[in-house]
This record gives sequence, structure tokens and C-alpha cells, in this order.
Amino acid sequence: MRYFLRGLSSRPQCQLLPRNHLARVGQWRLLTTNSSIKRLDIPAVDKKWQKRWKDTAQANPELADGLPKAYILSMFPYPSGNLHMGHLRVYTIADVIARFKRMQGYKVLFPMGWDAFGLPAENAAIERGVSPADWTRQNVRKMKDQLIGMNSAFDWSREFMTCDPDFYKHTQRIFLLLHEHGLAYQANSLVHYDPIDKTVLANEQVDSHGFSWRSGAKAEKVMLKQWFLRVTKYKEALLADLDHLGCNDRWPERVLAMQRNWLGRSEGAVLTFSLSSRSSPRSIHGPLKVFTTRPDTLVGVQYLALSAFHPLVVTLADKDPYLKGFVEQALRLPEDSKAGYLLPGIVAHNPLSSITDMPDCVSAPLPVYVAPYVLQDYGEGAVMGVPGHDTRDHEFWKLHKNATPIREVIQPVPTSESLLANHDGDRHELYTRPGILTSICGKLAGLTSSEASDYIVRVLSASGNVAQCAENWRIRDWLISRQRYWGTPIPIVHCDRCGAVPVPLEELPVELPKVEDQWFRRKGGNPLESAEGWVKTTCPNCNSPARRDTDTMDTFVDSSWYFMRFVDPHNAVEPFSPQKADTMLPVDIYLGGIEHAILHLLYARFISKFLASTQLWPSGGGKDNSAEPFQRLITQGMVHGKTYSDSKTGRFLRPEEVDLSIPASPKIVASGETPSISWEKMSKSKYNGVDPSKCMDTYGADITRAHILFQAPVNQVLEWEEERIVGIQRWFGRIWRVLDTLPVQTLDRQPSIPPIEKLTEAEMELYSAVQQTISSVTTSLSITFALNTVISDLIKLTNSITSTSITNNAILYYATSSLLRMLAPIAPAFCEECWERLHSPTAGGSIFTQPFPTSTDAPSPEKRSQQCAVQENGRLRFAVTIPTASDNVLDNKDQRSLIAWVIAEIEHTPEGAKWLESTKGRDWKRVVVVRGGKTVNFVG
Repeated sequence: MRYFLRGLSSRPQCQLLPRNHLARVGQWRLLTTNSSIKRLDIPAVDKKWQKRWKDTAQANPELADGLPKAYILSMFPYPSGNLHMGHLRVYTIADVIARFKRMQGYKVLFPMGWDAFGLPAENAAIERGVSPADWTRQNVRKMKDQLIGMNSAFDWSREFMTCDPDFYKHTQRIFLLLHEHGLAYQANSLVHYDPIDKTVLANEQVDSHGFSWRSGAKAEKVMLKQWFLRVTKYKEALLADLDHLGCNDRWPERVLAMQRNWLGRSEGAVLTFSLSSRSSPRSIHGPLKVFTTRPDTLVGVQYLALSAFHPLVVTLADKDPYLKGFVEQALRLPEDSKAGYLLPGIVAHNPLSSITDMPDCVSAPLPVYVAPYVLQDYGEGAVMGVPGHDTRDHEFWKLHKNATPIREVIQPVPTSESLLANHDGDRHELYTRPGILTSICGKLAGLTSSEASDYIVRVLSASGNVAQCAENWRIRDWLISRQRYWGTPIPIVHCDRCGAVPVPLEELPVELPKVEDQWFRRKGGNPLESAEGWVKTTCPNCNSPARRDTDTMDTFVDSSWYFMRFVDPHNAVEPFSPQKADTMLPVDIYLGGIEHAILHLLYARFISKFLASTQLWPSGGGKDNSAEPFQRLITQGMVHGKTYSDSKTGRFLRPEEVDLSIPASPKIVASGETPSISWEKMSKSKYNGVDPSKCMDTYGADITRAHILFQAPVNQVLEWEEERIVGIQRWFGRIWRVLDTLPVQTLDRQPSIPPIEKLTEAEMELYSAVQQTISSVTTSLSITFALNTVISDLIKLTNSITSTSITNNAILYYATSSLLRMLAPIAPAFCEECWERLHSPTAGGSIFTQPFPTSTDAPSPEKRSQQCAVQENGRLRFAVTIPTASDNVLDNKDQRSLIAWVIAEIEHTPEGAKWLESTKGRDWKRVVVVRGGKTVNFVG
């Protein structure tokens, strides 16, 4: 009797068992004892294969020529020091896709690096009184070990950190390219300033309530000279190419909508209002231009509102101390504040007042306010207030002019329902949509909003009033200046004679100076400003004394191009070579969180389009790519943890404050009461986080990976329930035991599947299950990315294998080897171990040298039979065996072809021929075929 060593030879719990210890009596039985599962030590399997992968890895693997490319990339992490469950989820998804593509025969680029610059590292260093460089590198080492521990297949030969001078040298070069093309410039601007992080924030980094996205502090508004990148030059392309990205669901519609909204293209008109003093109709201060998307509401204008930084307001504030005080106060008010300051002695005039036959109301002078809700960088920094048809204007008017009636000039297009509804009383709901102009509008009454807008602009223009159709954009140029140390230095020197001068290319990188750890204990300001030995330099143009720019770049500049560096990471001369860029760019599949839908993705698209206009990437990925960086975008959902809170106070409870001795009935330890249970985003403040490293140490990386994928679709929230992981454990145990029933194989002498016609019904059933699983899993891994259904499909195939009664080793080997190869991208170490057991250590090699199974691995069955129940007026007459209908028959939209085929097949059987002959001449009203021919009903 032949024996083999079960499990790993180094594990003391392994024991010798007979190879044929399973008796096949009718049903193919498998052991289900717990002791069998314990003998499969997944954490030990992880360690064994991690060591072997490391020992056999190539130092600098080259991408093979002549193969189709697959550039798979997950958004690189900030090295915080610890992986969280969100990291584990996205990197598992990416790793599965990369391994799958490699098994399919693609040349796969699957790199990893570190988004190492930025405020979090600097703030952490300040808290600890250490250098951010030391803190960052320490965290990188720790997190890299964790990523390797999750059985990932990252190409570490391409690893880099954005804080490495070898990387940011090229970030500086790209900045200088932008500067050379007039796309990087310095300007005075009203900016958001974070008083805690002590740095400027981009508009995108301040939420709708005016709070910093990182520190949570209320952002202040200050006027500073800052560096900008001219994103607005590419606004049309950034908007238009979203349609390209939306084809075939390549990018999620939610992300596309968020980018369209942020770009914010709106069509309308610029109208001109004249100003005068209240005591004299004489025009003063010149005309006031206003952009509006609703010229049709011009009759309804009841006031004008100006930004606190409108040129007219700045001029008047110098002479009006009360106005100056209000402007200073406005800097601290939220942008949705309805505060306002009425400019004394100034009124505006509706441009329609100069047109004959207009209603009298347009001749009334309009008060002019200064209001924080008006944005200086949108339109002209002025809005026309229409309280009858704009929610924001309505609230402002109610606060400041509540006693003055609101003018309603637009009404809905009348319908029978609206006429009935209005019959019972007046309409009080604010109407803000386009409609029809009301009778108050004089000769404009009855026009639709579109007709009225066109007419108003045309009439005003003809009368000499400055009015023209226009478009406006929400997007603003990208503010990249940061007054902090830990970032890429801006490669500009400032000379009193020459102004801002670019640093010569041969002097790059401009490296950050080393700062003593003692500075970080002071917790304030930018150390670059006081690093005199670094700041003082000479002008590259005239050799006069000059000073380096002490601002550093926003870290989003690094992440706007890092994916390009991965294609050529060791190039010391250029950011990357155009030839290598054409070989691997654009990224084929990009994975990351929805929270990056605007900032990172928009900036990366901008930089890609710019670099496609240079010699670095002149092809832009080909004419069909439009210089887009990411072909396919997958946004994974967040990971939520079970969260306990006190139902009375709402306070989140620590784990030790909850008694879980009876899991189904948790109790608060202090009170004995039942806590509130919810699923919340994992965070320290809610005490609901799960350490993925501990989970992998306990259950093994592969089981943890499979559990993460199985719990929820990729794009949906995953509610982490660790107690359910036992289901994956049992599944792996069943697969492990399947191998006990098969003889050891060699890859060059695999058992061949008999001809299809010689397969029994049970053998055909298992063979068909394999084929269907291959087709479904391949679709899920390459098109839909429904990775949870991959697990479901493989569990079903496992059930088919373990429940079959067949003894044909060729079919069993085919099914088992296909199962392992399909599972390998998900559970790489486990499948390597299983593959080695199936083929012996010397004969099997790595499972990842094997191709991913395809539905053509063996010939498809020519015909399969099915039972057909023949009914007459719903009553069963007899049943016959007929072939299964072909796809051509089933896919034909004309039902008559299926009916004719079924009747012909029935006629080929003795019972069917006899019955059809006996009913010859019957006038059947209809024939109904159900389930592809499994039932046919003749209705007379």
C-alpha cells in the first residue's frame, strides 16, 4: 500500500495516511472530521510559499515582448505604518486580477510604491519630535512586510518613494515643463489657510462648510502669492473625454458625474447693470457685469450681491470703515452664510429699464449688497438676486427685506393636474425650474424660459447694452503651494533683478535640506524659511544673490504622474522614456477608493493630457485613448465594522465595555443593558477596527483574502463579520481532502479525457459543470469584476466534485486541476501547495506557470439529451428523450423555429411518431414550448 506525508513535512501534527483511505462505495465519500481540517495549516502554508517565491524571484524582471499588455495598478498608499482592512481589500482585488491576467498569457505590470510626502507624515513627526524622513522609511519597511504577508505578487523591483530625490527630481522637471509652457505661474489670490496644519489648501481640500479635509479646522481666507497649475486650459478636453471614459462602463457613472460637477460647465449670459447714487441718476463706478444661467428671470431681479473681494467693494472699503469691518468678518463666515452689508448711497438699474414696453417694476432701483455667499472666482464676482426663483436668494431676501413682496416671474408649464391643484388655492412653493413667464412680465408673458432668455439677450445687445451669451466653469486653476517642509521643493529661485527664475535642469533635484529633529519639537511654521544656508543661492541668469522658493508642492502633484514612473522607474535622465511609455501606458485597470474621484483622478488626467503634448508621451496612448491615464477604473467600497454604542448617550463603546459571551445577545458590562449595534466605517474613535495582520496570522492570508472577496461585491460596502470566515475554512478543507482521492500526476503525462460520446451521464454532468464554471469565472475576472460570484462559482464546482459518483480519474483530475487554477489568483499559497500535492514536488512546478483554464481545454459535447414531456391541452400524454437544443435554436428570436425543431425531434422517437400520426389532421390553435423543449403543450 502506497503512503504519502499529509500536510507540510515540517509540521509535527502531520501524519502518514494511506493514499486510498477513502472507499468509493456508490457515492464518492470524503472525510468531514474536524481533525482533518486542523491538519491543513494555512498560516504555515503561507510562510512556506512566501519564502519560496522570494527565493525564486528575479531581481529585475523584464516584461516579455510579443505578448498583450496588462498594466494593473492600485492607488499607492501613504505609509502610515499599518495596513487597515481597506488596504487589504483593494490590494487583494488588484492582486487577483493581476495574477489572473498573468495566467492568461499577458505581460503584466503590477508595481507598488509609496505616496510618502505630505502633512500626515510631517504632523506625525512633529508629535514624536523626529524627522519625517526617518518616520516615513520606518513605516515603509513595516508596511512592505505586511503587503508581502498577504501573499501579494507586486513587482518590488519597481518600488519607489515619492520622498526619494531620485523620484522628486522628475516631479520638479515636470513642474519646469509646465512653467515653460505657461501652465505653472505665481499669482496673488484669496486662498484657504489651515490654522492647525499651517498651510494653504486647494479649493478641493475644503468641504462645503469651510473645513479642512485633513485637520478638520475651520479654514481661514487670506490673500497670498501662490503657485498655480493652469488646469483650466484643459477644461474642455477634461469634460469632453468623460464621454470616452463612460463607454462600456469603463469608469463608474458616479465618478463621471462627480467630475462633471466639479468641472461645472454652465451656459448663460453676461448682463450689464448700471450703478448710480441714490441721490442722483448719474452713473457712477462704471457698469457692473453679472453672469447668470437664468436670463429669463431678469424681470424678477430685486437686488444685486457682490463678493467681499469684488473690485468695487475693495475700492469702497478704503473709505467706509463699517464696510471694511464687514469684509474682515466675512473672511470668517461660511460660504453659505446669509449675512449681508447694504452699500449705502448706491443703487443698480435693471438693463431692461432702458427697453420700451417693459413692465414698470424693472424701473425700480435695485439695492446692492456685499454678501459672503457670492464667490469672487465664479463668473464676475456678482450675482443678480431673484428671491422668487432661487432658494439661496430667497433666504437672503427674507433675512434682509422680509417686508418687501417677492416678485414671481416664472410659472410651471400648465397641465391638467397643475390646473386642478392650483384651483384650491395659491401656490406657495418656491419654483426654481424653467417654465413660462407670468403676466407680470408684460410683453414677455407667455414665453418659455428658453425663448425669453434668447429674446432678452438679443434685445439688450441690439439696444447697445453689453449683453452676450457666455459659459462659466466651476473649476479653478490648481493651487499647489504648501507652506510645509515635507514635500517636493518648488525649483524656482527669486532674484531682485530677474524675478522668478527656473532652476537649470542639470541642478535638479533641489533637495530638501536636513532639519534637526529639535525643530520638529517646536511644532510651528515652515523650517525651510529659516534654513538660510539652503535658501540663499545665486540667480542662474545673472549670478546675483537670490533666494530659493520655500514653498513645497501639494502631494497630489506626485500622485498625478507616479503611475507613469512605474514603466521606467530607474531612468536617471528622464521621468520615463517615451518608448517604454508607449509599451505599457495607459494603465489598463486602476483600483482605488471613491474618495479620490475628484482630486487625484482629475489632476492625473490633466497631467497626462499635458505630457501628451510634450516629447515625453507624444502618442498619448493612441488616437483612441485621448491621452487618458486609466482605461478602466474600479472603485471598491469601504469596509465597515460592527460598532457598539450606548443607546442612551450615543457614546461608542470599547471592546472591553461589551460582554460578548453570548454573541447573539451582547450586553454593556457596566449597566447590563443591550447596546445599539450599527455598521460604521472602521476608525479608532469608534473602536470597531480590525487589524488585518492579526486576522491573517490567525486564519492565514489566503482564507482572509477569499473571505474579503466573498462578503460583498467589489463596489459595495463590506460589513466585516469575522465569525463567518469559518465557511471559507471548511471550503478549503474540502478542497484539500479532494486531493486524497487522486493519484499523483506528472504534467507531461496527464490523464486524457475520453471522447465525449463515451462519457457517462454523471461524467458529462461534471465535465459540463467545469466548462460552465470556467466561462462564468473568466467573465467575472475580466469583464464584470464580480469577484464575490467567482467564490460562489468555485464553491459550487467544489460541491459538484465532492458529490459525484464517478470513478474516472481523467475527469476528476480535469475538474480538480481546473478548480485549483481558477482559485489560484485568489488563494495563491494554498493552491501552490495543492498543486504540489497533486503532481509531487518535483513534477508540478508552480501553478502560476500553468495557463488559466479555458472552455476549449477539452472538446465540447456535441449533443446532450433531455426529457421532453408532451402534453395535450395541459394533460401529459407521454415523455420522450430528445437532444438539448443548440444555442442557435435557443437564441433565435422567432419562437416558430424552436417549435418546429422540437416537433421534428419528437417525431424521430417511436412514441412521438406514433402520437403525431394519430393526431394528424388536428387543428392545433397553438403549440407552447417551455424550458427549451423540456415541456411542449399542444393546445387544440
